[in-house]
Amino acid sequence: MSLKIVVLAKQVPDTRNVGKDAMKADGTINRAALPAIFNPEDLNALEQALRLKDRFPGSTVTMLTMGPGRAAEIIRQGLYRGADDGILLTDRAFAGADTLATSYAIATAIRKIGQFDIILGGRQAIDGDTAQVGPQVAEKLGLPQVTYAEEILDLDEKLRKITIRRHIDGGVETVEAPLPLVITVNGSAAPCRPCNAKLVMKYKLALGGLEKAEVTKDGKELPYAELYDNRPYLNLKEWTVADIDGDVQQCGLNGSPTKVKTVQNISFQAKESQALTGSDADVEALIVELLANHTIG
Repeated sequence: MSLKIVVLAKQVPDTRNVGKDAMKADGTINRAALPAIFNPEDLNALEQALRLKDRFPGSTVTMLTMGPGRAAEIIRQGLYRGADDGILLTDRAFAGADTLATSYAIATAIRKIGQFDIILGGRQAIDGDTAQVGPQVAEKLGLPQVTYAEEILDLDEKLRKITIRRHIDGGVETVEAPLPLVITVNGSAAPCRPCNAKLVMKYKLALGGLEKAEVTKDGKELPYAELYDNRPYLNLKEWTVADIDGDVQQCGLNGSPTKVKTVQNISFQAKESQALTGSDADVEALIVELLANHTIG
């Protein structure tokens, strides 16, 4: 049995470096002001996809991401680890998307991809922390979903069912689901394997936004242009709203009812301390105080 796996990944701003210039006036993130990284939990999802590929020869892993041209870097990172190809959704019309518009664009692109067995993605992105995109994609595609996954335990080829261990409050749960389906993966899952040196050498010339070999980009001649004819795998697919037959009114800011008011770092600093004996009375008094000042509840 061979599987067609799609991995949803996102290039995110490093939220550990949020500063005063992190937001634009329209409430969107100023990505130019922050370092860009591979969303951590999407790497956990990629590892689960690659394990399935290792187990079922002939399986393919396709990376799918949405963002500006530089977001192609995480597709390269996927290729270096063992993914087979990648698609970058990039268009000014996609800019400023909230989870609703993002899931619409991704679901529409997946329909264009066509055949697939499993869609994997991280539980959430560190720039939004909503954990909504994966479930929304499943809903838009009419697929079953398993969230908070930690490990894919088994896959029955004949019954086309998959067994997954997922982390829930208070413990773990083992569930079974039919294919095709959407799986979102926790950061507590196995970390992604490192880049493979041979694959880095194979793909290091890969560029985003080139479905056909071109000799120029932005008016400049590309180095090693002749290689793109001989090695088509160096070209990464770039799709616009028109390419996926998307509705512009459901993409980007047009399709986003959610608006971000502000982004800021909050540092908690202790200004006073209390000594508790551990008695029921002390614990109860502390809970009452925390409820009163809205620290909890």
